[in-house]
Amino acid sequence: MKFLFATALGLASLVAAQEVSPLPTSCTVNGNATYPKSAKLPDPFLLADGKRLSTKDEWACKRAEIREQIQSYELGPKPPKPTVSATASGNKITITNSQGGKSMSFAVTLKLPTGAGPFPAVIAFEGTSIPVPAGVATVTFPNHEVAADDPRGKGKFYDLYGSSHTAGGLIAWAWGVSRVVDALEQLGPEATKIDTKKLAVTGCSRNGKGALIAGAFDDRIALVLPQEGGSGGPGCWRIVADIKKNGTKTEDATQIINGDSWFATSFTKYAPDTTVLPYDHHMLMALVAPRGLLVIENSGIDYLGPISTYGCSVAARMVYESLGAKDAMGVSQASHGNSHCSMPSSQNPEVAAFFNKFLLGQTSVATDVAKTDGKFNWFAGQWIDWAVVKLS
Repeated sequence: MKFLFATALGLASLVAAQEVSPLPTSCTVNGNATYPKSAKLPDPFLLADGKRLSTKDEWACKRAEIREQIQSYELGPKPPKPTVSATASGNKITITNSQGGKSMSFAVTLKLPTGAGPFPAVIAFEGTSIPVPAGVATVTFPNHEVAADDPRGKGKFYDLYGSSHTAGGLIAWAWGVSRVVDALEQLGPEATKIDTKKLAVTGCSRNGKGALIAGAFDDRIALVLPQEGGSGGPGCWRIVADIKKNGTKTEDATQIINGDSWFATSFTKYAPDTTVLPYDHHMLMALVAPRGLLVIENSGIDYLGPISTYGCSVAARMVYESLGAKDAMGVSQASHGNSHCSMPSSQNPEVAAFFNKFLLGQTSVATDVAKTDGKFNWFAGQWIDWAVVKLS
């Protein structure tokens, strides 16, 4: 089966921009494919011509289409890799990015375990708020230096590409994470003591949204650990719009576009009626598959949309299951009131399990987790009218 490719970015630019695995030679990608409006979560296995996927190669093509759609409707474009050079001094790596006669630099800091390494590492948006195992290094990423929340168009990313660049802050942060990975690869384990084949990314709240998007748009990241990202992260736009309509005080698309500049300005056209989107965030999370993904959420804060993040994750796990990798994605919700980004110890076991399996090589560790203590009733049939497909 072949897909028609039609996009202004161009296939070569798209692949470079997103640091993705090569596409099968049997397909190109139609980023402009049209789909009918859907009140339910769109079928991730459906093609614009009405056919359904049956192979993993076809999923790879559909996955590229989803990435293109999310950039077009919501995030703005992730630019291709610029010229990158990196230097290491002490616990700091300075990353210089050059493009079109301009250049800018930002730095990350390393916290290494004792020993010779090389060590697995977690790239943390402005630090970690989850327990990191003793054998894992931490790379602290200054995402707000790369792109400011407010005002729009400020930060090192926009210094390089111009203040009018259409990328929102979230995809600019994802671009910055990719440059961190570039720098670690360029310097090598001799200089950094980091094993670039065993990288994770994490962040909480707005940084949780950013961590999820960074992991979805860079296949070099082995494990993605978004914490309390809520709407715009692991929450589905359609579900959160429904619960807000029914009186829950939560953050939906119409509210989020009037706050910080996380999304492209083009998203304002679609936020009032997200049923027009040909995707939802179950398909954003499915972009990570079959790599490791643990969604860590707080069921005690309505503003985060607990039923949305849980239900959306359940739908994403169906894609993982179709790829034969159901236990590579988990969702853990635990209520801890208003203590946002203060993960309770009850969630430690699953966080440790995902680190152990995807970064520390303990492949027999159980990671098939989908749990919530949320006081809501999740009816899958209200939102999902498609089934798991066993992709060959």
